[in-house]
Amino acid sequence: MDEPFSLRKEALPTAVRKGEKTREAILADALALASQIGLEALSFGDVAQRSGLSKSGLFAHFGSKDELQRAVLHRAQTLFRERVLAPAQEHPAGLARLRAFFDFWLAWIDECGEMPGGCLLLSAASEYDDRPGELHDALAQGHRELRGALAKVVRTAIEAGELAPNSDPWQLTFDVLGLVLAAWHERRLLDDRRAMERARRSFDRALASYLTVPAH
Repeated sequence: MDEPFSLRKEALPTAVRKGEKTREAILADALALASQIGLEALSFGDVAQRSGLSKSGLFAHFGSKDELQRAVLHRAQTLFRERVLAPAQEHPAGLARLRAFFDFWLAWIDECGEMPGGCLLLSAASEYDDRPGELHDALAQGHRELRGALAKVVRTAIEAGELAPNSDPWQLTFDVLGLVLAAWHERRLLDDRRAMERARRSFDRALASYLTVPAH
């Protein structure tokens, strides 16, 4: 005899939760691996070996390599929002938020948590900068949104009178992005543990040039 509908309904969420947990575990392994070998090199075979699952088990959650790569990239972007953008938004608008944004970003680069090979968003940007396609477009869009969010914080500081009224928000945004990339290079490639301290000093010097109206 069939189970009562109410009992069948109870069993479904458990199966769904189990499937979601398995998918999340696969994504965690795939993200860690992609940070070390590159997003393009990521394969079902490598992920299966790392996760202990079969290739067919992986295909049940991700129907293709492209789908897996997109999911890994989305996971990295989600983590960045959770670890950098969201906590920065909790600080007062203006310079306090700008400094928090920069500090959380440096901490993200320095620690990288789930990404032992470093920030996938930065490494993949170099990997796909001249490789047209869906992943390139998703990366570019994410970086544009990030740049826009940073410029918005700068504009808020200008409007609040914390930065000179003739400051160029896009120029300061460019300066900050340059410092992040320099810190990434020094910390990850050269293993210079003073990179974050130097980046903060450079940030203070860059910011100082926007605090007063330049003489003409």
